[in-house]
Amino acid sequence: MAKTNLLGKKKDDNSEKVEQELKRRIIRKKTIKEMIAPTGIDASSLDHIEIISTTDRFARSFFVANLPRMCTFPELFRDMYTFGDINTSVYINPILESTSQNDLNRTINELETERILAEDRGNINRARLLAQKRMETEQLRDEIAAGFNKMFEATIVCTLFAYDLKDLDTYTRLLSTEMAKSLVDIKSAWANQDDAFRSNLPLMRKKINEKHLFDRESIGTVFPFTSSEVGHSSGIPLGYNLQTGVPILFDNFHESLTNYNMVIFAKSGAGKSVTMKTLISRSAVLMGIESLALDAEGEYSIVAESLGGTNVVISPSSDTIINLFDIEVENIKDEITGREREVLNVESKIEDVTQALLTMAKGSTRSKEVNELTKQIIAESVGDEYARLGITSDPQSLYVSESATIVDGRIVKEKKELPTIGSWYRQICEKAANNTNSDYQFHYSYLIKVMKQYTREYDGQMAYFDGQSTIDLLDESPFINLDISQLEERFARPLAQQILLSWIWEKYVKKNSEDRKKARKKRVLVDEAWMLLPYPEAVDFLNTMARRARKRNVSLSIISQRFQDFYEKQEVQAVLTSSDTKLFLAQDKSEIEYVKEVFKLSEGEASFLTTCQRGQGLLKVGQDSALISIRPTAKEFEFMETNLNKVVSRQR
Repeated sequence: MAKTNLLGKKKDDNSEKVEQELKRRIIRKKTIKEMIAPTGIDASSLDHIEIISTTDRFARSFFVANLPRMCTFPELFRDMYTFGDINTSVYINPILESTSQNDLNRTINELETERILAEDRGNINRARLLAQKRMETEQLRDEIAAGFNKMFEATIVCTLFAYDLKDLDTYTRLLSTEMAKSLVDIKSAWANQDDAFRSNLPLMRKKINEKHLFDRESIGTVFPFTSSEVGHSSGIPLGYNLQTGVPILFDNFHESLTNYNMVIFAKSGAGKSVTMKTLISRSAVLMGIESLALDAEGEYSIVAESLGGTNVVISPSSDTIINLFDIEVENIKDEITGREREVLNVESKIEDVTQALLTMAKGSTRSKEVNELTKQIIAESVGDEYARLGITSDPQSLYVSESATIVDGRIVKEKKELPTIGSWYRQICEKAANNTNSDYQFHYSYLIKVMKQYTREYDGQMAYFDGQSTIDLLDESPFINLDISQLEERFARPLAQQILLSWIWEKYVKKNSEDRKKARKKRVLVDEAWMLLPYPEAVDFLNTMARRARKRNVSLSIISQRFQDFYEKQEVQAVLTSSDTKLFLAQDKSEIEYVKEVFKLSEGEASFLTTCQRGQGLLKVGQDSALISIRPTAKEFEFMETNLNKVVSRQR
């Protein structure tokens, strides 16, 4: 029976079936192939092809034309395999022994003929070269005949992709330059881009016939399968590569590093302290690197004794005093003349002291009563303290006038007694008594109340930073340990960390000249750095020190077991970005996701860090990484072991 369409015309059953089939094809589901395949490929150009889809892309294929005479595995094609958006295919075909024998015999005869002609023409150098090639060819033929070697044919094709033709041209030049470093010559498959592109698809259909001969040993250089390796040509043996068993040599101050800082993150008991003790002791003995530790747990005292260093204990009952106001002359390079000159950076020191006093004023409760007006009062009073003693930016103002004497042929000057927390507090009291500004009254009153505990005059319970310093950091000491483990952990210890960091900068870091020829290699270790994070002023100084350490040839090493705190606090990110070396030992499962996200770890690396044993971890130096096992010797464990049960057992 015929039906009528919209125009009133009759249509038969066949046309109706055709229409229904067309509708079915239109509304049917697309196949996976149709969804992922490009709309089309335009291969009309001679030097590239265009892949037409929702986002057009351009591709250019290359083949390896010439190879170097000698190469090192796995450096031959490394730059090609790792060069951005690129696909590479390697076709390898074994050659029958009979065929290779015949080809090599023919090559030997040709070389001998050319050698004789060269001798007849008097070209001795070419004759010697041909004789050498003939000997090598004969040796290869004999190895194949004995079954010790085999010949292969290999074709290497790669395809480079870009979303813009200009970018494709730029990438082409960069790839050619990178491959030329290994003496590998690549050529564009000009006028043959279609076949070259097809050869590089995962279809195992080679349409490019550019072959290269390899023997069994040299064919290994084309494989991209290499184990992860890290380390330097010089340095200390830090541990072993778990994948290869090769010792890892590590140089904290290697020229390939953009900075010398280092961070170590691990859960409790994973071996953080043992690792750092290994690094400190071996680098002191083998490389002469001087180290200073800000010891929050009292773990490094025995290391100082073993290395013949200095151990300083800071506690409420000790006689050791660290003066917050200490300032040192520093050497800097003149930007115009390039020569070194002495300067006294009083403005920077005033800011450092102000930040420390601000942390003291806020206390463990981090009182919100302290604001910018309080900071202004503190800063002005600190500046007045230096001005009272006539200390200015002139380096000579730091010394008592007419006090120079000659000792052993050297001019020795007597330093002035510097301001102290006590003298600063007395000045605050005087200013409060003379204050007529009602806006300042509350802040003066607040400072007088809370800062009394830091002064010796009023027998403050935290007065161990009030007074002239009783120690001076010794130059050329292999290891200096500042032990603050006896201080109260909640506030006194983080405060001591901040004050001592400022003091270390003045007494230890600034003494290292900006002239690299004069500067010694020094390391500053901050153990349990997570204690500093709740205090903004301390974090700010830690960031500043991380950025400025390299200029003084100093490595800042941060150890912490709480990576999550570093991850969540944006203000401390400079410590991570300014550290070229990162070591992750065993991680807690609650922390591994943060580590994985920030440092772009693979699933395998993240899984390893949650299951690895004590002393094992992931070492990242720049862009390289390796799984490492750190195993101190039995003799080293005598002063590195921190497990009390094992220490007692060893003593027995």
